Amino acid sequence: MQVSIVTPAFNSAATIRDTLESIRMQDHPEIEHIVIDGGSTDDTLRIVSEFPQVGKVISEPDGGLYDAMNKGVRLASGEIVGILNSDDFYTHPQVIGRVVEAMQRNDADALYADLEYVRANDTAHVVRHWKAGSFRRENFLRGWMPPHPTFFVRKSVYETLGQFNDRFRFSADYELMLRFLYKHRIRVCYLPEVTVRMRAGGASNASLRNRIRANREDRAAWAVNGLHPRFYTLYMKPLSKIRQYW
Repeated sequence: MQVSIVTPAFNSAATIRDTLESIRMQDHPEIEHIVIDGGSTDDTLRIVSEFPQVGKVISEPDGGLYDAMNKGVRLASGEIVGILNSDDFYTHPQVIGRVVEAMQRNDADALYADLEYVRANDTAHVVRHWKAGSFRRENFLRGWMPPHPTFFVRKSVYETLGQFNDRFRFSADYELMLRFLYKHRIRVCYLPEVTVRMRAGGASNASLRNRIRANREDRAAWAVNGLHPRFYTLYMKPLSKIRQYW
């Protein structure tokens, strides 16, 4: 079963080698790797050219991270699609093989796993552990969501239910998973292990202002899908992250 991995990148020379190396080391025999670059002016594309497993590269200005993800999903020819950003990396060479095995065994449309945040300049130092836990649809009402970098989806789901809503600057991944898992109830399974390490940071957490904007977008994600959260849902979403530091 072929798996397409989409890597959005922009001026990512400082981190993308780890991403590319972690994909090169995967032991699953059918991997298509797609890099969508936003027109980098640093050494990103030179580094990408050193990895022959990257089968498709597009470098052009885009509308941001989620626009780049959508381009990659459209280009993907694999039955399963995963997205690994240019500052994230897989934790071991068996990740993709275990994803495929688990999705086949559970007849799943999607899969998610656990994630670790690490220091940007010391990726061996874990600062936050995101244990996602077994899937319960009602957990969305308690502010839960899966870690998006660990999320794999069948290409047919994107074709049926749509791609990322790039009107959202911070919360398009949340909106997409809410739409797929909560609204349309696709079949999903949980792989109980850390599959991705992610450098700490991110646009939505970069400042209090961005966190407030992200919270507003989270609320809009329910509204655009005709869904109604509980009064506490969107307060619980950021609060639920606190336990990940212990």
